[in-house]
Amino acid sequence: MSDPSGVQNRYVETCKELDLKPNKFIMKVLDMERQEQIIRAKNNEDPQDNMAIKLPGNNHLLTDTRLQDEDALILYKSLVNSTYVTSLDLRYNNIADEGAKHIGNLIKDTCGLKHLNIMCNDIGPDGAAYLCAGIQVNATLISFRLNGNKIGNKGGMGFAEALQVNTALEDLDLGDTDQGTKSMIAMATVLNRNCTLKKLNMNRPLLFSQQEETTVHYALMLKVNSDLCELHLQKCDIKDFGAERLVDALVLNIGLKYLDLSCNRITRDGALAISKLLKRNTPLEVLDLGFNRIENDGAVYISEALTQLNRTLKTLVITSNNIQGAGLVAIAKSMHSNPSLESVFIWGNKLEEPACVAFSELIESQRLEEENTDVQAYVVDGQTYLSELNHGIRRHYYWTPSYGPDISIAT
Repeated sequence: MSDPSGVQNRYVETCKELDLKPNKFIMKVLDMERQEQIIRAKNNEDPQDNMAIKLPGNNHLLTDTRLQDEDALILYKSLVNSTYVTSLDLRYNNIADEGAKHIGNLIKDTCGLKHLNIMCNDIGPDGAAYLCAGIQVNATLISFRLNGNKIGNKGGMGFAEALQVNTALEDLDLGDTDQGTKSMIAMATVLNRNCTLKKLNMNRPLLFSQQEETTVHYALMLKVNSDLCELHLQKCDIKDFGAERLVDALVLNIGLKYLDLSCNRITRDGALAISKLLKRNTPLEVLDLGFNRIENDGAVYISEALTQLNRTLKTLVITSNNIQGAGLVAIAKSMHSNPSLESVFIWGNKLEEPACVAFSELIESQRLEEENTDVQAYVVDGQTYLSELNHGIRRHYYWTPSYGPDISIAT
């Protein structure tokens, strides 16, 4: 199977062996890949040396049905020996624990799969056990997205155990999977020694303590792990105490470039601590503080750090933080003296006219490019206003466009 035609033929043969009808959606996608290869040959272009099979169940342009467990079995039998297919996208389907068993076998036995996306299916803790068993012995998978499957604390503990021995996985997404305190702490503990994982998403765990134990454990991990480059801790109930513990750790960290602390409970005191981190010129390039409550004082603290000392931060997200005109103007002024800051996202704050004018000037002077912010200026009766643009920092996290200019960005 070194071309799309071979993959399609193998899929049809597998359906015959299992006495099952080929899925129309899968056949349509494979046929599209085959047609694209024919077009490349006609244009004297080099054939692709690998193939990505994209089967998202929410692509209504191609299908009105979603894949089931038996489709996972057929895909396992079809792709297990393929070195040509390196990426498989099965998000937004109806794959449950039985289908997860077949996907786990695929992870265990594959010889070429590098990227796997099964977000927002119906996989629970039992299905996660099969996936973890595959991860333990897999040596090819680099990226694995499981977000939206309610694998719970038991599933999270299984992934923490798998990461103790896996030396290939670099990107793991367990956001919105109902992680508990035990699994959150277990994952942080494992990362004290795991030097392979580069990106981790642990968004929206189910925590019932007010002591911020999980945040403290992640802070301790960041003190010793300089291999992790991207960490997402949305909706982890992080308060100012937790933000201060993270700052204490990140002062010593030389690896983290992307920190997502959005949708927490950080106020101006937490922003003050974060501003001290920014003054240390750590490698941090992207900081997401959206949907907290840093207010004017917090914005001023951060702007002072960006104006005076920081020359590494490239993207700042402070959407919906109850910031008024003075705080937003301070952020805008910091962009004039900080050449490294490229993107600022501010929608959801109190956009008073001084702030509107300040950001309008940044956009008109092209100091702030339109694709690097989420606002656009317009004037009515001589007064400047800002409107929202759909330019969020992770706008293609839950969905990807099927056509249009955003396809290249989303992929």
